Amino acid sequence: MDPQRETPKKNNTEHLIADRREGIGVCGWILVSLSFLLVLITFPVSIWTCIKVIREYERAVVFRLGRILSKKAKGPGLILILPCTDTFVKVDLRTVTCSIPPQEILTKDAVTTQVDGVVYYRIHSAVSAVANVTDVHSATFLLAQTTLRNILGTQSLAQLLAGREEIAHSIQAILDSATEQWGIKVARVEIKDVRIPVAMQRAMAAEAEAAREARAKIVAAEGEMNAAKALKQASMVLAESPAGLQLCYLQTLTTLAAENNSTIVFPLPINMLESFGQKNRGG
Repeated sequence: MDPQRETPKKNNTEHLIADRREGIGVCGWILVSLSFLLVLITFPVSIWTCIKVIREYERAVVFRLGRILSKKAKGPGLILILPCTDTFVKVDLRTVTCSIPPQEILTKDAVTTQVDGVVYYRIHSAVSAVANVTDVHSATFLLAQTTLRNILGTQSLAQLLAGREEIAHSIQAILDSATEQWGIKVARVEIKDVRIPVAMQRAMAAEAEAAREARAKIVAAEGEMNAAKALKQASMVLAESPAGLQLCYLQTLTTLAAENNSTIVFPLPINMLESFGQKNRGG
């Protein structure tokens, strides 16, 4: 995130809170004094209504006569609340899991898909979460839905299937920037499932099968080419060595004799074949 953009957002939030924390006026101080006097008169019974317990994972935003009492939330531990003039709102700081229901999205290459995801976020500023938005959890949920649809609408189906992690990081960055003024920190975004139509699944499977068959034919053709080159080299070696040709002939006979078949082999001396060839050339 750009620090120059982050600083104005924080300043705007502080100014907003500071405006709400302006003086309560003479009447306000009179009411606060009367409330404090009431606590003293009814002490120690009133102490049980004034002391509140804030858990370790909670913070309390205190309002005095409708204005935020402090720029920083109170807690954890014991806090003091004056009756009649003070109210407080508890804010849970634990990580919240927001499950995004399946969204029907039209991708860049005009394919209809259904995508669902999950967002993990937490509140890091209780005062901003209370003062700047009506319902911080509902607002974050709706913003996550909209951002998911907008980002995935600019991706093709291949990019969506292959680049889930990059898409999740981009969604996280956009959500984190948009919810900063609400006191929200987006910890993680994950795309759970991508559903495509059955017809599209069959078409993709047929395309993948055709690609595999094409690669298999290419590999077989390369194997035949290499075998032909090896046979050519072997024939050149055998042509230079007649004894090697005789050994190859005997090896072939051994191979045929080792198998249980009905093939009958009549060995003929190679010299005889050579003499026949010479007579034919002489004639």
